Amino acid sequence: MPPTGADSSNRPARPRVQEADGGAGRCRSGQGDLLNFANQKEVRLGETEIPAPPAEREDELLEGCREGDLDAFEKLYQTNGPRMKSIALNLLGNVGDAEDAVQEAFLKIFRGAKTFRGSAAFSTWTYRVLVNTCYDVLRRRRPAGSLDAADREIAAIAPPAADHPLRLALQKAVARLHPRHRAVFLLFAVEGFTHGEISRILGIPEGTSKTFLFEARKKLQRWLGFAPESARAAS
Repeated sequence: MPPTGADSSNRPARPRVQEADGGAGRCRSGQGDLLNFANQKEVRLGETEIPAPPAEREDELLEGCREGDLDAFEKLYQTNGPRMKSIALNLLGNVGDAEDAVQEAFLKIFRGAKTFRGSAAFSTWTYRVLVNTCYDVLRRRRPAGSLDAADREIAAIAPPAADHPLRLALQKAVARLHPRHRAVFLLFAVEGFTHGEISRILGIPEGTSKTFLFEARKKLQRWLGFAPESARAAS
């Protein structure tokens, strides 16, 4: 079910995100080969792909949301909800926080649909609203890098059955990353977005997305013990 209260707002409140051109990637879930990750190969940690909705379908849903059509909002939730839940869960690592973030993001999307200019892909804009909402949640938590917080936030990065020691160590390490680095790493390695798509979702240059991914991988390798001793000593 979509978030309740969507029809109670008297005027739309514009989400604090910018619109961007481009489409959305495909969602991947699950885990891949950590040895490949350690060797810095171009690896995706997921295996199952969920194609993005067709552009014409997005246009139809956007128009309905602009008109305050709750049926269109319901369809938008059914279409984009699973992907958004996956993103929120991977970013926040907590089921309750992820569900709350998705609910809040959908309310922002519904209320802000009238102000959406249409120069961007609607799905890209919705993901950006969601990521900004997740950032708000993370800012209310303990400072980034807290080991206690990391232990609490790892549950969603892999399925419960994926309990290989290296995989669990990777989950903890990812939870320690700065939110921006974590977002780029998870959007690329878990959700299957390209750097171009990530740049539009996060509002950063494509080169910055690549840099953040490189830095995230280096930190994860160092924390997991894959980096040379000289690199670990210098950190």
